[in-house]
Amino acid sequence: MSDWNSFLQSSTGQSRRDFLRLGALGLSLPGMFALQSAARANQGNQQRPRGSNQLAFGKAKSCIVLFAWGGMSHIDTFDLKPEAGSDVRSSFGSIPTTLPGYHVCEHLPRMAKQVHRMTIVRSANHNAPSHRSAAYWNLTGHEPPNLAGNWEATRKDWPCLGSMVMAAKGRSQESGAGGQETDGRNRALPGAVCLPYTMADGGRANGQDGGFLGLAYDPVIVRPRTGKPYEGVSPSSGSIDLDFTQGIDVNRFVSRRSLLDAIESRDASLLGLETSQVQQYRTQAMDMLLDPKVRAAFNIDDEPAAVHAAYGKHICGQSTLMARKLAEAGVPLVTVYCAAGDLNGSAGAHWDTHGDGYNRLKNQLLPPIDQAMSALLDDLHQRGTLDETLVVLLTEFGRTPKTNAGGGRDHYPNCYTVAFAGAGISQGLLYGTSDNIGAYPASDPVSPADLHATIFHSLGIDPHFTLHDRDDRPLKATDGKVLPLFG
Repeated sequence: MSDWNSFLQSSTGQSRRDFLRLGALGLSLPGMFALQSAARANQGNQQRPRGSNQLAFGKAKSCIVLFAWGGMSHIDTFDLKPEAGSDVRSSFGSIPTTLPGYHVCEHLPRMAKQVHRMTIVRSANHNAPSHRSAAYWNLTGHEPPNLAGNWEATRKDWPCLGSMVMAAKGRSQESGAGGQETDGRNRALPGAVCLPYTMADGGRANGQDGGFLGLAYDPVIVRPRTGKPYEGVSPSSGSIDLDFTQGIDVNRFVSRRSLLDAIESRDASLLGLETSQVQQYRTQAMDMLLDPKVRAAFNIDDEPAAVHAAYGKHICGQSTLMARKLAEAGVPLVTVYCAAGDLNGSAGAHWDTHGDGYNRLKNQLLPPIDQAMSALLDDLHQRGTLDETLVVLLTEFGRTPKTNAGGGRDHYPNCYTVAFAGAGISQGLLYGTSDNIGAYPASDPVSPADLHATIFHSLGIDPHFTLHDRDDRPLKATDGKVLPLFG
């Protein structure tokens, strides 16, 4: 398990500690993971909603979100405009897909063979033009307080999708202690996981943690060391080792844990909040360490070489493989950031393609995500779990219809493309259209709130279930509508 890293975010995005050593137990945990304490949020009403999607309610046992951080160009990928002028249409050629009459970019050859399994939404839109505000809207489903700029990530922010799923299902990262949840899932597993980094743009991006739900609802962040990493700076690096240290076996570990619990319980009233939280993080770490199924879920070393090769020997592919294992083990929501690092500047392997856009898409960005997502869909299908796993390809916004002088496209929230697959999603459906240059939705406009409502619905969660903020005010998880994407 030494091939895997994890990083714990605090409310400001800084790691709580660079190193935690539990010497009394012989357990070494480089870094600290997001297994925090706080009161559970209101589970809310999860009645079956009425409507045309009724039969698909709760079909997904888990959801994997692949998030193209930086803003994927819809015009150069899934929403080609071959009849537009030379300043708009992509320089890439098009290739036919498994859906007759529908073409995608020539650099998505594997994805072209998966379209029959997918619903592609070409009319997503909002009006937040900055990365952090747009990502916040897509990750939380709620309009950001600052549309055009950045603001400090705080516990007043809305929680991310994974954190809200945890709350809706009555889970939190403090619920460990082994055993099973009421839904039959292993309580030692995290309630939500993000891979392989946190996102940053002039500071840690908003909307990646539990927000006002509290620390207990922060997703665990796990990074594989296998695979060539994306270029750029990652603000989050740490590690988690789920192996026993030399000389410590299970029996000795359990004995030392019991001794430590007895010592600490003698006068728990003297423990401060920080010490109490450290205890809870440690308790969750111990539960994970002692559970062989959890340890197996965090280990991709046992996957056949052919599977590693299918996903790709890069950070995107290996993270997506890890996401499949975690979802299969019972983690309800896993998010893979399919590009990461500091987006300030247009260079690097992220989707913020202001400059040299075609070369960056062709050489750095499209091949990894084409390989990883296609392998994921094939793998889930072959394992018989695609019908119970929702897969979502998401991004914060699209790119401008017209190319700029630097050979790229700029931020453009007025229209972008999102894709769904699995868990009863209609196969080979094109939902919504954009106008003749990809500037605005021409039919069936879709908001980030609608995307969230659809994901909640698929997971068996009433999209309008109630959350409570830090002032105990009741708030609807989303005001979006469930999209008619289910076949």
